Amino acid sequence: MDLAFTKEDENFRQEVKDFINKNFPQKLKDIDKRTDLTREDMLSWHKVLYKKGWIAPQWPEEYGGTGWNITQRYIWDQECANAGTTPLIPFGLTMLGPVIIGFGNEDQKDWVLKGILSGNDWWCQGYSESGAGSDLASLRTKAEKVGDHYIVNGHKTWTTLAQFADWMFCLVRTKNDGKPQEGISFLLIDMKTDGIDVKPIITLDGGHEVNEVFLEDVKVPAENLVGEENMGWTIAKFLLGNERTGIAGVARSKKAVERLKDIASSEYIDGENLINDSDFNSKIADLEVDLTALEYTELRTLAKESKGEGPGAESSILKIKGTEIQQRITELTMEAVGHYSNPYLTPAFERQGSNYLTIGPDYSHGVAQNYFNTRKTSIYGGSNEIQKNIIAKMVLGL
Repeated sequence: MDLAFTKEDENFRQEVKDFINKNFPQKLKDIDKRTDLTREDMLSWHKVLYKKGWIAPQWPEEYGGTGWNITQRYIWDQECANAGTTPLIPFGLTMLGPVIIGFGNEDQKDWVLKGILSGNDWWCQGYSESGAGSDLASLRTKAEKVGDHYIVNGHKTWTTLAQFADWMFCLVRTKNDGKPQEGISFLLIDMKTDGIDVKPIITLDGGHEVNEVFLEDVKVPAENLVGEENMGWTIAKFLLGNERTGIAGVARSKKAVERLKDIASSEYIDGENLINDSDFNSKIADLEVDLTALEYTELRTLAKESKGEGPGAESSILKIKGTEIQQRITELTMEAVGHYSNPYLTPAFERQGSNYLTIGPDYSHGVAQNYFNTRKTSIYGGSNEIQKNIIAKMVLGL
């Protein structure tokens, strides 16, 4: 694996830097990251990239992808992280899009992919249920075929940003006999359909990011079935492979480590800069070693993708190590900031117009929220314990 960048690569890097510098929305630069973003805020950068034709680097060019090679995609991720751009909503671009390209019919490829690229259709993911999170095959949301429609009844939970969504891609049970995995189908559901009720779940950091979705006699056209009936488990595994690869977040973790170092350089312990403390410095060094190893694993995975091979067990490795590293970064940031990391204003408190002044240095604001919010990363996308089982079976043959 050649890690040297060519002159053409560096020219592309400069083009990306210039474009981000000139076009990343000023409003997003000014927004306090502790404040909840609106749907319009989240889509503003998406719209800019769509107009440029840079919205879906991982898609084949014939479906609206950029045509970038694997090195250019890597550079793009690096420079977006370095510039601190707002992450794009992944549900359409990196999760559903590849599913439709691989399993959808021509009509679905036409309308679904267009809506994702333009940002006109916001998608959410209807996978997890109460009692069917990590054990996804035990899901109970039922879809019964009646004429040219499915009638869907059930309950989904931890549905990220469903309050903004136009559509949901949803796993439903269409058969009860045989192995649980053999009775699951993959449906596209219009969130405006009668019978859908979205209720917020306020998380530990005080934010409204996830939801419960209740479905009662929801009528879904049979043409919204992706692939064949009862083959949803195959599609679900394919989608999760792409999701877990994206969760690794190597480029943004590298940026977060640099921020951690800056904070440690501004903090003191026993009259000395924290960055020079041997114990704390050792923790950062261990973190950087693991992050470098993760980066190489990600590059090997991307190299496989460039050859037309989908993500395999490597996606579980990336998910485990990537989320563990993200959690360690927030833990060390809390440690570096010290007692100023304890007080924080929840987004709900801020929205009510609190006039309390924040205390501590600017870099301490939001540290607690990030720490609490990152506790979930080792659970979503398939808990890390489940990923270890996958590795044991697929890699070690246990």
